[in-house]
Amino acid sequence: MLSKKTKYAINALLHLAREYGSGPVRVSDVAVENNIPQKFLEAILLELRNAGILGSKKGKMGGYYLLKKPEDVNLAQVLRLMDGAIALLPCVSINYYERCLECRDEEVCSIREAFLEARTESVRVFENHTLKDLVQREIELKQKKSKRKLRIPRL
Repeated sequence: MLSKKTKYAINALLHLAREYGSGPVRVSDVAVENNIPQKFLEAILLELRNAGILGSKKGKMGGYYLLKKPEDVNLAQVLRLMDGAIALLPCVSINYYERCLECRDEEVCSIREAFLEARTESVRVFENHTLKDLVQREIELKQKKSKRKLRIPRL
């Protein structure tokens, strides 16, 4: 399950992706519109800035903005930055590998094989979903929803 930190990071990044190219966005605006505690959000945005995903500007017209294009930020990057390993077992992790203490022989471990397959597919999905994709999908879902509301029920 995703941590609140990761969910908040994704929501904040989507907010900034929607505003991409419009200049800095105030932390308070992101916090209020996404129902994120401001102090927690400030720490998350600072971490994203330190990772080179966001830039910031101080002052009256300041705030945060995406340094990278929305199509250049994928969910795998965000997940790893916020929560660490995507893998459910340390022995199948790409960036955080550790041998499982209870495993006698990794090469013949059927548990490892199943979780390796799950990790591989999860990473593939997360790497293929960028902020741009998510914003576009959100637009499509809103359009679909409004079309359903416009239908006149038959009597």
